[in-house]
Amino acid sequence: MQKQQAAIIGLGRVGAAFLDELLCLTGKGVKVAYAVEKNNTPGRALAEAAGVKILSIDELIALGEAVDIIFDLTGIAEVRKELREKLAASNNRNTVIAPESIAHFIWTIMSDTPIPVIEGRKTGY
Repeated sequence: MQKQQAAIIGLGRVGAAFLDELLCLTGKGVKVAYAVEKNNTPGRALAEAAGVKILSIDELIALGEAVDIIFDLTGIAEVRKELREKLAASNNRNTVIAPESIAHFIWTIMSDTPIPVIEGRKTGY
């Protein structure tokens, strides 16, 4: 089975919970290999303990097609825009950006517990 190399941008409450669930799928063809988080959050500590490499957005984009899917869980429109623009400029036609709405959908399939909700957060593309 081919492993999907995943990255998560944003390891706050939502990103940390999502990472924790995805780490359970490591033997099922999914590997969270990379994450982007500037702050020292519990999610970042979880990622580091699990061997997930912490990068900047530029370092993540530089990996090119080695990353299959990027989950943007920041909830910040400027980050979404920066990520889309940099990925397009790199001519990477393999990596897919999954916004929070897709992560929420995936969460409902893989977990019985509710995903953390941050009031007022917009999760559009």
